[in-house]
Amino acid sequence: MKHSSDQSIRITWLGHACFLLESGGYRILLDPYGDNHVPGYGILRQQAHQVLCSHDHGDHNYTEAVSLLPKQPCPFRITALDTFHDDQQGTLRGTDIIHIFDNDSLRVAHLGDLGCDPTDAQKETLKGLDAVMIPIGGFYTIDAAQAKKLVEEIQPKVIIPMHYRNGSLGYDVISTLDPFTGAFDTVVEYPGNTLEITPDTDPHVAVLTYEFPAD
Repeated sequence: MKHSSDQSIRITWLGHACFLLESGGYRILLDPYGDNHVPGYGILRQQAHQVLCSHDHGDHNYTEAVSLLPKQPCPFRITALDTFHDDQQGTLRGTDIIHIFDNDSLRVAHLGDLGCDPTDAQKETLKGLDAVMIPIGGFYTIDAAQAKKLVEEIQPKVIIPMHYRNGSLGYDVISTLDPFTGAFDTVVEYPGNTLEITPDTDPHVAVLTYEFPAD
Protein backbone atom coordinates (compact mmCIF):
# COMPACT_ATOMS: atom_id res chain seq x y z
CA MET A 1 0.00 0.00 0.00
CA LYS A 2 1.21 3.48 -0.85
CA HIS A 3 0.65 6.49 1.39
CA SER A 4 3.15 9.26 0.63
CA SER A 5 5.85 10.33 -1.81
CA ASP A 6 9.39 11.54 -1.64
CA GLN A 7 11.67 13.08 -4.23
CA SER A 8 14.52 10.66 -3.66
CA ILE A 9 15.34 7.01 -3.04
CA ARG A 10 18.49 6.08 -1.16
CA ILE A 11 19.98 2.77 -2.30
CA THR A 12 22.62 1.07 -0.17
CA TRP A 13 24.42 -2.06 -1.37
CA LEU A 14 25.09 -4.51 1.45
CA GLY A 15 26.87 -7.09 -0.68
CA HIS A 16 25.91 -9.83 -3.14
CA ALA A 17 22.28 -9.07 -4.11
CA CYS A 18 21.28 -7.39 -0.84
CA PHE A 19 20.19 -3.76 -0.83
CA LEU A 20 18.53 -1.35 1.55
CA LEU A 21 16.00 1.04 -0.01
CA GLU A 22 15.03 4.18 1.89
CA SER A 23 12.43 6.81 1.05
CA GLY A 24 10.63 9.19 3.38
CA GLY A 25 12.21 7.48 6.39
CA TYR A 26 10.91 4.05 5.36
CA ARG A 27 13.40 1.19 5.00
CA ILE A 28 13.03 -1.97 2.90
CA LEU A 29 15.71 -4.68 2.91
CA LEU A 30 16.01 -6.81 -0.21
CA ASP A 31 17.46 -10.33 -0.51
CA PRO A 32 19.44 -10.67 2.75
CA TYR A 33 22.04 -13.44 2.74
CA GLY A 34 22.70 -15.93 5.51
CA ASP A 35 25.64 -15.87 7.90
CA ASN A 36 28.81 -17.13 6.19
CA HIS A 37 26.69 -18.13 3.21
CA VAL A 38 28.36 -16.01 0.52
CA PRO A 39 32.18 -16.22 0.45
CA GLY A 40 33.98 -13.13 1.71
CA TYR A 41 31.02 -11.13 2.96
CA GLY A 42 30.58 -10.18 6.60
CA ILE A 43 27.69 -10.95 8.92
CA LEU A 44 24.59 -9.07 7.78
CA ARG A 45 22.42 -7.35 10.38
CA GLN A 46 19.99 -4.55 9.55
CA GLN A 47 16.91 -2.75 10.80
CA ALA A 48 14.05 -2.25 8.37
CA HIS A 49 10.30 -1.78 8.24
CA GLN A 50 9.94 -4.54 5.65
CA VAL A 51 12.03 -7.31 4.10
CA LEU A 52 11.44 -8.80 0.64
CA CYS A 53 13.11 -11.83 -0.91
CA SER A 54 13.24 -12.69 -4.60
CA HIS A 55 13.37 -16.44 -3.92
CA ASP A 56 13.91 -19.05 -1.26
CA HIS A 57 17.68 -19.65 -1.41
CA GLY A 58 19.97 -19.08 1.55
CA ASP A 59 21.94 -16.28 -0.10
CA HIS A 60 18.74 -14.28 -0.65
CA ASN A 61 16.19 -15.18 2.05
CA TYR A 62 17.85 -14.82 5.45
CA THR A 63 15.12 -12.78 7.09
CA GLU A 64 16.68 -13.48 10.50
CA ALA A 65 19.25 -10.81 9.61
CA VAL A 66 16.53 -8.16 9.90
CA SER A 67 15.16 -6.52 13.02
CA LEU A 68 11.76 -5.11 12.10
CA LEU A 69 11.10 -1.49 13.00
CA PRO A 70 7.71 -0.26 14.26
CA LYS A 71 5.11 -0.12 11.53
CA GLN A 72 4.68 3.08 9.56
CA PRO A 73 3.08 3.91 6.20
CA CYS A 74 5.02 2.57 3.23
CA PRO A 75 5.79 5.25 0.61
CA PHE A 76 6.12 2.69 -2.17
CA ARG A 77 3.65 1.01 -4.43
CA ILE A 78 5.29 -2.41 -4.88
CA THR A 79 4.76 -4.57 -7.96
CA ALA A 80 5.96 -8.19 -8.13
CA LEU A 81 6.70 -9.89 -11.45
CA ASP A 82 7.00 -13.68 -11.39
CA THR A 83 9.86 -15.05 -13.45
CA PHE A 84 12.52 -17.79 -13.30
CA HIS A 85 15.93 -18.43 -11.75
CA ASP A 86 17.05 -20.28 -14.91
CA ASP A 87 16.30 -20.50 -18.62
CA GLN A 88 14.44 -23.82 -18.23
CA GLN A 89 11.16 -22.46 -16.84
CA GLY A 90 12.41 -22.94 -13.30
CA THR A 91 13.18 -26.67 -13.56
CA LEU A 92 16.84 -26.14 -12.59
CA ARG A 93 16.70 -23.51 -9.83
CA GLY A 94 13.08 -22.54 -9.34
CA THR A 95 11.33 -19.21 -9.56
CA ASP A 96 12.43 -15.62 -9.12
CA ILE A 97 10.50 -12.46 -8.25
CA ILE A 98 11.28 -9.05 -9.72
CA HIS A 99 10.21 -6.27 -7.34
CA ILE A 100 9.38 -2.78 -8.63
CA PHE A 101 9.14 0.15 -6.21
CA ASP A 102 7.24 3.34 -7.14
CA ASN A 103 6.98 6.34 -4.80
CA ASP A 104 5.25 8.53 -7.44
CA SER A 105 8.47 10.46 -8.07
CA LEU A 106 10.73 7.52 -8.93
CA ARG A 107 10.60 3.87 -10.01
CA VAL A 108 13.34 1.39 -9.22
CA ALA A 109 13.51 -2.39 -9.61
CA HIS A 110 15.46 -5.26 -8.08
CA LEU A 111 15.64 -8.23 -10.44
CA GLY A 112 16.69 -10.83 -7.88
CA ASP A 113 18.40 -13.93 -9.31
CA LEU A 114 16.94 -13.47 -12.77
CA GLY A 115 18.07 -16.37 -14.91
CA CYS A 116 16.01 -15.92 -18.05
CA ASP A 117 14.85 -13.33 -20.53
CA PRO A 118 11.72 -11.61 -19.13
CA THR A 119 8.57 -11.77 -21.22
CA ASP A 120 7.74 -8.92 -23.58
CA ALA A 121 4.98 -7.79 -21.21
CA GLN A 122 7.40 -7.77 -18.28
CA LYS A 123 9.92 -5.74 -20.29
CA GLU A 124 7.21 -3.18 -21.03
CA THR A 125 6.51 -2.94 -17.30
CA LEU A 126 10.22 -2.47 -16.62
CA LYS A 127 10.68 0.33 -19.13
CA GLY A 128 11.32 3.83 -17.81
CA LEU A 129 12.94 2.84 -14.52
CA ASP A 130 15.02 5.41 -12.71
CA ALA A 131 17.29 2.61 -11.45
CA VAL A 132 17.64 -1.13 -11.82
CA MET A 133 19.58 -3.57 -9.63
CA ILE A 134 20.58 -6.33 -12.03
CA PRO A 135 22.57 -9.58 -11.66
CA ILE A 136 25.49 -9.87 -14.07
CA GLY A 137 27.65 -12.77 -12.85
CA GLY A 138 26.22 -15.64 -14.88
CA PHE A 139 26.13 -19.33 -13.86
CA TYR A 140 23.26 -18.86 -11.38
CA THR A 141 21.81 -15.82 -13.20
CA ILE A 142 21.96 -13.99 -16.47
CA ASP A 143 25.49 -13.04 -17.48
CA ALA A 144 27.05 -9.73 -18.52
CA ALA A 145 26.00 -9.99 -22.17
CA GLN A 146 22.42 -10.93 -21.29
CA ALA A 147 22.24 -8.16 -18.71
CA LYS A 148 23.50 -5.58 -21.21
CA LYS A 149 20.92 -6.71 -23.78
CA LEU A 150 18.16 -6.42 -21.20
CA VAL A 151 19.11 -2.91 -20.09
CA GLU A 152 19.30 -1.86 -23.74
CA GLU A 153 15.71 -3.04 -24.10
CA ILE A 154 14.27 -1.49 -20.93
CA GLN A 155 16.48 1.64 -20.85
CA PRO A 156 16.81 2.40 -17.13
CA LYS A 157 18.56 5.64 -16.16
CA VAL A 158 20.87 4.13 -13.53
CA ILE A 159 22.19 0.57 -13.73
CA ILE A 160 23.47 -1.02 -10.52
CA PRO A 161 25.23 -4.36 -11.13
CA MET A 162 25.00 -7.04 -8.45
CA HIS A 163 25.64 -10.75 -7.90
CA TYR A 164 29.19 -10.75 -9.23
CA ARG A 165 32.61 -11.78 -7.89
CA ASN A 166 35.10 -9.18 -6.67
CA GLY A 167 38.34 -10.79 -5.52
CA SER A 168 37.46 -12.96 -2.53
CA LEU A 169 33.92 -11.57 -2.40
CA GLY A 170 31.29 -13.76 -4.03
CA TYR A 171 31.04 -17.27 -5.43
CA ASP A 172 34.05 -18.37 -7.46
CA VAL A 173 31.86 -19.73 -10.30
CA ILE A 174 30.38 -16.33 -11.14
CA SER A 175 32.03 -13.63 -13.24
CA THR A 176 33.70 -10.42 -12.19
CA LEU A 177 32.41 -6.91 -12.83
CA ASP A 178 34.63 -6.06 -15.82
CA PRO A 179 32.80 -7.92 -18.61
CA PHE A 180 29.72 -5.85 -17.81
CA THR A 181 31.15 -2.41 -17.06
CA GLY A 182 33.54 -2.70 -20.00
CA ALA A 183 30.54 -2.60 -22.33
CA PHE A 184 29.43 0.88 -21.16
CA ASP A 185 30.86 4.36 -21.63
CA THR A 186 29.53 6.02 -18.49
CA VAL A 187 30.57 4.10 -15.39
CA VAL A 188 30.79 5.81 -12.00
CA GLU A 189 32.69 4.04 -9.22
CA TYR A 190 31.37 5.26 -5.89
CA PRO A 191 33.74 5.41 -2.92
CA GLY A 192 31.01 4.07 -0.62
CA ASN A 193 28.06 1.73 -0.80
CA THR A 194 25.25 4.29 -1.08
CA LEU A 195 23.62 6.08 -4.00
CA GLU A 196 20.88 8.72 -3.85
CA ILE A 197 18.47 8.61 -6.81
CA THR A 198 16.52 11.77 -7.66
CA PRO A 199 14.53 12.81 -10.75
CA ASP A 200 17.62 14.76 -11.88
CA THR A 201 20.12 11.89 -11.59
CA ASP A 202 22.08 11.47 -14.82
CA PRO A 203 22.15 8.09 -16.60
CA HIS A 204 25.14 5.90 -15.70
CA VAL A 205 26.31 2.53 -14.47
CA ALA A 206 26.78 2.83 -10.70
CA VAL A 207 29.45 0.63 -9.15
CA LEU A 208 29.05 0.67 -5.37
CA THR A 209 31.76 -0.39 -2.92
CA TYR A 210 31.02 -3.10 -0.37
CA GLU A 211 31.74 -1.95 3.17
CA PHE A 212 32.48 -4.57 5.80
CA PRO A 213 30.28 -4.15 8.89
CA ALA A 214 31.88 -2.50 11.90
CA ASP A 215 32.89 -4.81 14.74
